[in-house]
Amino acid sequence: MKLTQLPARLAVCRLAVDMPSPEWPRGAFLSITRTPHELSIVCDESSVPVDVVAERGWIAFQLEGPIPFDVTGVASSLTAPLAANGISLFLISTYDTDWLLVKESMRARAVAALESAGFGISIAPQSD
Repeated sequence: MKLTQLPARLAVCRLAVDMPSPEWPRGAFLSITRTPHELSIVCDESSVPVDVVAERGWIAFQLEGPIPFDVTGVASSLTAPLAANGISLFLISTYDTDWLLVKESMRARAVAALESAGFGISIAPQSD
């Protein structure tokens, strides 16, 4: 399986559940999730206002897809090598694939763990 790293740094933001979706999120990767308890946004770190509660400094790896819904074990194949190496992650699944986020400071360790688990890793070109 192949992973492609996006070039942008991301932030994982937490907003009040009753807040309307804000206008500021942008970037090549954007995820907005509302639950009964929170509004979470993952977007380009540079678009997040300084007063927003956020974990900054994440990078994303896209698993080559699409992945059929009946395929099992995909998430665990991504998370197990990182867990075994003490690397925290944030995983987002979409209709077609999975996105693995790790702190940029852990990139080298994460890449080594994933490559040892048999994943090929490339870096997406910077978009203009």
